[in-house]
Amino acid sequence: MSKRNLTAILSIATISAALSFGMANAVAADDVTEDQIVRALAPSAKKPLTRGLSVGPPAEPVISAEEGRFVQKIRGRSTRSLSATEREEIATLAKDKPNIDLEITFDYNSAEISAKSLPSVQALGKALTNPDLKGSTFVVAGHTDAAGSEAYNQDLSERRADSIKRYLTDKYGVAAADLVTVGYGESKLKDPGQPLAEVNRRVQVVNMANKTTASR
Repeated sequence: MSKRNLTAILSIATISAALSFGMANAVAADDVTEDQIVRALAPSAKKPLTRGLSVGPPAEPVISAEEGRFVQKIRGRSTRSLSATEREEIATLAKDKPNIDLEITFDYNSAEISAKSLPSVQALGKALTNPDLKGSTFVVAGHTDAAGSEAYNQDLSERRADSIKRYLTDKYGVAAADLVTVGYGESKLKDPGQPLAEVNRRVQVVNMANKTTASR
């Protein structure tokens, strides 16, 4: 296990900046509210409300023509249809967009949302249907801890992202095409010092393109 832990830590060190997004914007599952999520994901900057929450960039996210074409390309795609290159491009683009890292955890070895995290998912559903966010394209990224093989964890992270998407579309009517689901497996542990910790089993949400810039 020590060798595996070392491998996970070295992996994080290698990919850190290029693949990291939302890591600093953490909100505990029992703390987050709809308003906090809206403030973090809204195009315009707003000051954080709590110690655990910070917002994205200080102005409306700028979408270049090339980025806009890429966002349109991945809209409506299934999680498993995304290539490794596309997953990394999503992460690279997302690090400069309004984002929030929600500690939506899952039962061990499962894509079932944990009972204690349901309020966070419900707050997310309400936020994404808020007029300030409705119509944007959001990335929902699934992550796992380092238990199990890399291939298994990649599959599990994709199933977790799909689980969140299914809940949001079924319970809150969020358009499926507005949610781009992607899995990163164990490649971006939130706590590399404790690769098996529950905090690593989470999702991240990023506002990739708001409704006024998506068509530029």
